[in-house]
Amino acid sequence: MKKNLKYLLVGIYFGIVLVKSEVVSWFRIQEMFRFQGFHMYGVIGMAVIVGAISLFIIKKRHMKSVEGENMRMKPKRFHTGLVIGGLLFGLGWAFTGACPGPIYAIIGSGTTVFLIVILSAISGVWVYGLIRKKLPH
Repeated sequence: MKKNLKYLLVGIYFGIVLVKSEVVSWFRIQEMFRFQGFHMYGVIGMAVIVGAISLFIIKKRHMKSVEGENMRMKPKRFHTGLVIGGLLFGLGWAFTGACPGPIYAIIGSGTTVFLIVILSAISGVWVYGLIRKKLPH
């Protein structure tokens, strides 16, 4: 229970950061998809850089997880399903103005119309689970 409380507090803090940095702003997301502003590209670019540096350090120092387990990064193989999934993800993001993770922050900031978006996202995951074996993996 105590560990879950830590995760909840980190999640709340992260949601506040997303809202304050305007990363969950529908305007900023539409601005990005219309190539009219640098804000989101800068945030995403910095996230990629920080993630790459973090992975490098984790691999170099053979760091362990919070539970003390060894962290192993397995190489991922490329397949056409990644392209199809990426296109569907991007279309959903462009149409709704919300990436799946920040939907919770958007709802938490009072934009309750995004409950429809999260229900749609959950429905999409459910449909994927039904047809997964028939898709190219």
